[in-house]
Amino acid sequence: MARRSQGVPQDPGYVPSRRSDDQLIYRRAENGEMVGYTPAEYGVRKDDGGGLVKPVNSSGGLLFLAILLTACLGGLIYGVVQIAIQGTWHILGEVWWVFPACLYPFTFAWASYFKERRAEKLRKASNLARPVE
Repeated sequence: MARRSQGVPQDPGYVPSRRSDDQLIYRRAENGEMVGYTPAEYGVRKDDGGGLVKPVNSSGGLLFLAILLTACLGGLIYGVVQIAIQGTWHILGEVWWVFPACLYPFTFAWASYFKERRAEKLRKASNLARPVE
């Protein structure tokens, strides 16, 4: 029997299908062999995307970036408190764009860290090596 939609009771005896090979992400692991990862086990993107700078994609590196951006956001909040204390509200009209420019990377960094951390735990539970590409 086929699965219908979320929240709808299933037919008796329904068993979800196993992941097929086309639903797996095949990448080279640290030990050099090709491994099929589910999207949850793969985590964040591992390739360089064709850029000049190699991206940070390990959970430790992502945690460092997230903490660094949290410190920057704390500095921004400190600045707003100082503006409120001094009563120089006109400054916010000139630099309003800093708030979304700091908030987006902050949110993205923490989301990427938690995604990679979860993928690490799933790979460890499945005894899979970390993908390198």
